[in-house]
Amino acid sequence: MKKHILCLGDSNTHGYCADPADCAGGGDRFHENERWTCRLQSALGDEYLVLEEGLSGRTTVFQDPLYEGLDALHYLWPCLKSHEPLSLLIIMLGTNDVKQRLGGNAHEIALGMRRLIQKAQTTDCWGKGKPNILVIAPLPIDKRMEQSPVADEMGLGAVEKSRELPAHLERMAAENGVHFLNAETLGLAYNHIDFMHLTRESHAKLAAALAEMVRELT
Repeated sequence: MKKHILCLGDSNTHGYCADPADCAGGGDRFHENERWTCRLQSALGDEYLVLEEGLSGRTTVFQDPLYEGLDALHYLWPCLKSHEPLSLLIIMLGTNDVKQRLGGNAHEIALGMRRLIQKAQTTDCWGKGKPNILVIAPLPIDKRMEQSPVADEMGLGAVEKSRELPAHLERMAAENGVHFLNAETLGLAYNHIDFMHLTRESHAKLAAALAEMVRELT
């Protein structure tokens, strides 16, 4: 049995590409040789199976009044059970939670992540191993997003909350005994269209950093 690595996230896990010039073929999703999840699979090799579970707009626990099924909380149990036995769960969420219409602050978003962690820790999906979870704090949104086409979608205060979020997630991860990575420490960058989706180069950097971590954690 290969080691199952489940990557639960939003559009930056799904591989959304806002800049067609940065994506092979000019599409709106990075190809399999570009997405960080697929590059992680290539780096880890045949002993691992990297499972992509990225959804654009996904939040931790907040239900979006405009779109259905975006909160990870209600999807988590069937997702974990579908991919069992897991060796590692990687969660990179929080960017969509900062939207003005959802009304949460950075502390409350971290509490949402805590609910996901605790639910995953108590779900029988780990085979003979113990719960093994890595929380990644997303790269904070670039201030220039406020002048971009997605400014109205994100609303007021989104940038500030995204900047506050990593510290809250780090503290929450420590309190709940899970691993933590701050994406801001990896030299990642956003595209210059919406300033909140990773560039192709940044997908490669994230995959390289995670490959080392995953080997150590599993």
